[in-house]
Amino acid sequence: MKSETAVAPAPASQHEARAVELDGAGIHPGRVKAAPERKRAGRSGEDKRFKVFAGSANRRLAEDICGHLGLTLGDSRLQRFADGEIYFQLLENVRGVDVFIVQPTCYPVDQHLVELLVMIDALKRASAGRITVVVPYYGYARQDRKDRPRVAISSKLVADLLTTAGANRALLMDLHAAQIQGFFNIPVDHMFASPVMVSYFREMRLPNLTVVSPDAGGVERARFFATKLQAPLAIVDKRRTDLNVTEVMNVIGDVRGRTCLIIDDIIDTAGTLVKTAQALLDEGAVNVYAAASHPVLSGPAIERIANSRLEELIVTDSIPLSEEARKLGKIKVLSVAGLLAAAIESIHMETSVSTLFN
Repeated sequence: MKSETAVAPAPASQHEARAVELDGAGIHPGRVKAAPERKRAGRSGEDKRFKVFAGSANRRLAEDICGHLGLTLGDSRLQRFADGEIYFQLLENVRGVDVFIVQPTCYPVDQHLVELLVMIDALKRASAGRITVVVPYYGYARQDRKDRPRVAISSKLVADLLTTAGANRALLMDLHAAQIQGFFNIPVDHMFASPVMVSYFREMRLPNLTVVSPDAGGVERARFFATKLQAPLAIVDKRRTDLNVTEVMNVIGDVRGRTCLIIDDIIDTAGTLVKTAQALLDEGAVNVYAAASHPVLSGPAIERIANSRLEELIVTDSIPLSEEARKLGKIKVLSVAGLLAAAIESIHMETSVSTLFN
């Protein structure tokens, strides 16, 4: 059964919050009432001590993961009051169950983060046996250190919030900085989308391929792709002049007459991506492709990609694409549902996850 999402009218008073519930006939006001528990319509062989729930951030990915696992997505109710407060209720028993919550903290980041925290708290109070947060895209990952005076290390704060809320384990994918794993005081499994992407590029058989890191921080990631694809590595030196603003300086490595593949973890406003592609073309590259795990694609990103000379941008479904992005023919989406499903199953069965890195 699918979760219900509704938007609530303004509370009548501080002591009487009213919500609205969506039904087939329209919108009807009423008090938020405890819904009766409903049985899941799972397969006959389904493990009843193993359940997957999802927030509103990327429900499609959660459903695809459940498809790979042979499970029915957990039944719950998610509503909002008029002031934006989140109301979440589990509609099935989870006592002693190994529960996984699929919720990337993508745009709107704060809303989806609080939603995840509320879901964890509800599961903890419902006596779930173990709660694992599956966060394909970890928001605030770029704020992982004090790079300027008097700034917060927000990625550490988010890790603390998840742990304090009641998460027992975290399954993350392609963190902006791998050391974020150390911010958690609970076990963390850090997955990579690279097996899915490497397979895709091997099938493309790009001629005279050179893998490119758009900055010094991404060299390790790009080197992995270069090794797997048996291609040379190049690096683009850049200088960040302001938040979300970069200035490409020069290319380190020979790209003349080559097909270049830019490897990054996040594409936000696409400023770095487009400038990197142009720098490579200016240095004599024939074609430029790009791949990134997390298509944040905020602000002018779609317009910049559309007007750029990129041949194709390959991303994963860790974050759902906007309608505008889906219409852009240059963007190709690869699913990581199977990879995450295999990791979830390994965690549940307490087998090794490291075999999935290949």
